[in-house]
This record gives sequence, C-alpha cells and structure tokens, in this order.
Amino acid sequence: MKNLVLILAAVSSAATTIASAGEIGHFNGGVMDIRDYFEPEPGLYGVVYNYYYFADRLNNRNGDKISSETINTPGGPVDVNVGVNLHMYAVIPAIIWVSPCDILGAKYGAYIAPSFANNSLDANLSIANGAGGSINHSASIGVGDLYVQPLWLDWAEHHWDFSLAYGFYAPVGRYDTRTVALPGGANVKVESKDNLGLGFWTQEAQGGVAWYPMTNKATAVTLVGTYEYNSGKKDFDLKPGQMFTLNWGISQYLPLNKCHELLLEVGPAGYDTWQITDSTGRDAINGSARSQVHAVGGQVGLTYVPWNAFLTFHGFYEYAAESRFEGASIGLNVGIKF
Repeated sequence: MKNLVLILAAVSSAATTIASAGEIGHFNGGVMDIRDYFEPEPGLYGVVYNYYYFADRLNNRNGDKISSETINTPGGPVDVNVGVNLHMYAVIPAIIWVSPCDILGAKYGAYIAPSFANNSLDANLSIANGAGGSINHSASIGVGDLYVQPLWLDWAEHHWDFSLAYGFYAPVGRYDTRTVALPGGANVKVESKDNLGLGFWTQEAQGGVAWYPMTNKATAVTLVGTYEYNSGKKDFDLKPGQMFTLNWGISQYLPLNKCHELLLEVGPAGYDTWQITDSTGRDAINGSARSQVHAVGGQVGLTYVPWNAFLTFHGFYEYAAESRFEGASIGLNVGIKF
C-alpha cells in the first residue's frame, strides 16, 4: 500500500478500541478461473494463483466516494481529506486431489491452499475506518491465512456439472494490533498496517452449476454461490457479518491446431459480493453498514491437453461498492496435472 491518506476516527475517551464494521471476507471472487469450481479428472494437480488488486477509491455505505470526513475530537471538529492509492499482491499455491472413487455417485476431491501476500485488504479497511493519517507502507511478501477444503463433491453429466463443497480459513497469517495517539491525548487501537491475515476463522459452504450446451463441454456457462460464516475477530469485540458471493462466467474452448492438443479459452466473467448480516460487538463502527462489491471482466487462456496444463489471464473492474474499496484486479494462473 502506498500513500494512503484516510479517515481520522472520532473518539471521546482516553483509551478506545476501534475496528471496521464493513469487513472484507476471506473469499475473493476475482482469484479463481471460470471452471475452477468444478472438478477435473481424477489425479493430483498443482495450481498457482497470482492476484494483483489496485484501488484509488474508498466508498461509504451509500456507494459514494469519500473525499473528506468531518470528525469530532476532544479539541473540536476536524475536516480530514481522504485519498486512496492502494496496491496489493498475493500468490496462492494450491494442491488439488481428485479421487478415482465416487461418493454418492459424485467425484470426490479436496485441496489445500496457503496464501502469501504483501498487504491485507481487511487491515487497510480497518485503518481507513479506525486510525487514518498519512501511511506510506511497502511490505515484503509474507504468510497469509490458510484455506483447506476437505469436502468437494461433483456430479458430472453430459450437459451438466453440479458441485458442493465445504472448507475453512484458518487465521495463521501475520496479525497484530497497534495503538495510535490522537489529538487531545486519546488513543485508538486498530489493526497493524503490516497484517497479512484477517484475525478470524471462516467456515465456507459453496455450491455451483455448470451447463454445457455441447457434449464435448467446449462451452461452459457457470454460476457459483459461496457463503462465509465468520468467527470473532482477534483482539476486538467484533464478529464480522456473514458474506455471500455469486460468481458467473462463460468459458469457450477453441482449438488452435488440427489435433486439438492446444486450446484457446475465452469468455466473460464477473462476481457480486454482499455482506448479508450486520457486524456485531462493542467495537463495530456503524455495525448496520453492510459492505458489497460488484465486478465484471473476462478471461483468456491456453490449455495443453497432453500435459493437462493451463495458463490463464483474467481481469475484473469493480463498477460499484459500498462500505469498502472500489478498484480493479488482474490475475495470472498456471496449473498442471502431476
């Protein structure tokens, strides 16, 4: 994160704890590829997701850009200019296993995905809502939170795929708090700007459907829903609200040679994320302010069939957001079957 000039919180006591009500959940709709929510053929796979997010806008609960903020301090009202220049990079290696055996007529799979990042969007949002000031920060890559999906079922038909999955995020990433001195002698506790983890557990349930107009499955129309249930946040009396994300996409394979060994993949995609319950706890600021974000984009990639290997590039533009950042992202993902 570079040159983030944000909001100075209003406080009235000498020792105050503040955390953001508009939390950003663990699941990010802009990381995975269109077909990644449905199981490949049985085997062991390795995938590396590279994700880059940038934003120059922080929105309020009405979806309007925050340009300035009037806050009350012990010394009187203070007008604070707000400007955002946020950059975040994350790399997420995943090991995926699909069993050769069926369970209840479905393919069974599981995977584990640690994360490594140079910033946490959640920590930046907490700072925006809690401490403010002029922040010039550039961090090296470190360990973020861990995702484990022990249950993944996929019912594959000639023209359809139906998937159900359960997973959880473990808060193993770097997480700490810091105290900021405010005018008038008051102090406020916020998340550290160096945080790479979110500081809470998340239980995730996911269901998806893919429709293939042709039996060779060269065309796929997908729709996937992801529900997140969050635990209490470490060092704060705050339980982030539950989240729901809807991913959609259309993937089209086009052969680049006569033997169909090299395939081009193209298609539009998008995601919509809503905070569906209020954040609760003494440290929730504007607990009824629920975050949401909506994005549209597309994907292009290459698949080499003999190796079961792929390389994909996608980009998303966030065209609306409330109680959070509004920006854009790009991703470069690679994978292969071992």
